[in-house]
Amino acid sequence: MTSTTEIRILPIADEYVEGFHQALDTVARERKYLSLLEAFPLEETRTFVLGMIRDGNPQFVALDGETVVGWCDISRHFFPSHAHGGKLGMGIIPSYRSKGLGQRLIEVTLQAARDAGFVRVELSVHADNARAIALYERVGFIQEGIARKSACIDGRYIDTINMAILYE
Repeated sequence: MTSTTEIRILPIADEYVEGFHQALDTVARERKYLSLLEAFPLEETRTFVLGMIRDGNPQFVALDGETVVGWCDISRHFFPSHAHGGKLGMGIIPSYRSKGLGQRLIEVTLQAARDAGFVRVELSVHADNARAIALYERVGFIQEGIARKSACIDGRYIDTINMAILYE
């Protein structure tokens, strides 16, 4: 594994779709951090990514060489009355966690959101994911509420914490 300082963080591009799909699937199949339990089929993932690019939504990948080891994206809300905000999603494959990569990735993505005129970025995180909650708080997210038993994975109910960051 490359030192995390050597890992490049780049905007998503068509050439990274398959790697993003694989990284998403790896994290989803852990059945622990994401509500998604496996990646959507590759062509649906490609459609999502190309739509993000087309719509100017911030989406970045972390690359170790040519391997996607993490991602962070913000999907702008669809309705015009909510289009000043978006929802953040991110993940890092297991062997690259707890090395500062998540903070680098989210900071780049949040700056791109600010540059694109976002006023609000929100996210939902499983309440038992202390490492992610700490990261989100470190970069400025504030807890807004708890959705009780909002996810159920393998018969286990999980509360989620709703968080947001506002740019004035």
